[in-house]
Amino acid sequence: MAEVFVAAPDLPPPPSTTGAIGWLRENLFKGWFNSTLTLLAMAFLAYAVPPLVSWFLIDATFVGDAETCRAAGGACWSFIGAEFKLFMVGTYPNDATWRALLSGAMLVTLFVVTARHMLSPLVAAALWLLLPIPVYWLLGGGLGLEPVEESRWGGLMLTLLLAVIGVVVSVPLGVLLALGRRSRFIAIKSLSIGIIELVRGVPMITILFMATIMLPFFLPEGVELGVLHRVQIGIIIFSSAYMAEVVRGGLQGVDRSQIEAAAALGLRGWHTTVFIVLPQALRDVLPPLIGRCIALLKDTSLVIIVGLLDFLGIAKAASQDPAWLGFDAEAFVFCAAIYWALCFSLSRYGRSLERRGHGAFRD
Repeated sequence: MAEVFVAAPDLPPPPSTTGAIGWLRENLFKGWFNSTLTLLAMAFLAYAVPPLVSWFLIDATFVGDAETCRAAGGACWSFIGAEFKLFMVGTYPNDATWRALLSGAMLVTLFVVTARHMLSPLVAAALWLLLPIPVYWLLGGGLGLEPVEESRWGGLMLTLLLAVIGVVVSVPLGVLLALGRRSRFIAIKSLSIGIIELVRGVPMITILFMATIMLPFFLPEGVELGVLHRVQIGIIIFSSAYMAEVVRGGLQGVDRSQIEAAAALGLRGWHTTVFIVLPQALRDVLPPLIGRCIALLKDTSLVIIVGLLDFLGIAKAASQDPAWLGFDAEAFVFCAAIYWALCFSLSRYGRSLERRGHGAFRD
């Protein structure tokens, strides 16, 4: 007689393992140690958050002068509004502010169309490499525009200028240095290794001082560069060395069989490097490359050492205004928020590039 098996109905999991309760048990109260840490963190938040909320919002002053802010006792966000132009463009002339705004609009537009992949990679790369030309013309003047001294450039405008041009130029230079370090020609290899190791062996402040003080001695007679251009060259040199090591790590990770297969198909050496090796290497090192770009953005704050007032430097200068003394915290909180927004945007863009790159190679 054949046995008949009746399948038991699917029973739902117990409520304690699903939903919000299950998430809490799994992530916050899994064992006595995690539960203790969770309770301590909740106690710290209960102690620290209410005064911060009160300072940030409840007792904050959004409209008014310094005396109004001091009477309220909270954050003085009206100080940020009063000095907003100084934060953005430094002491750039009022009648030429449109030039800074147009430069910023060009940068934002190019970043958006690049991030949304509205341009081919070659066109996007060409536009980024050409971007410094109109930006320097607009900000510096000449050819029909009233010249503006570099000493009047500052604020977020200067930070973005140094960081963007530093990244745009240092990435291709870093690729060339990485390829030069792997070259079979001893002279090219030795020169690349010497540049990379020398630059990576000293802090960025040293590079900035050398670029500011020593670089003029190496220029031809009659050629002069302003402090801003010298600092920009120093940032590019410093960043290129680190970019080169990141790219070299990607080149070493490419399987040797890829090169052998390209050779079997009759591809020349530079064809193999440009179309086979480099795309895979750059795809594999996108996270550290984006990390170096973020680090370079934050490292631009060091230019205050050589007398340039970037975003962080201008914040300190704004807080020294006799009419707004005592509001350093608001200035630095505002700077931190802007830096976080920029770095977070770059990291998210890097993740999208990474997903797109891996998806393209899987297809």
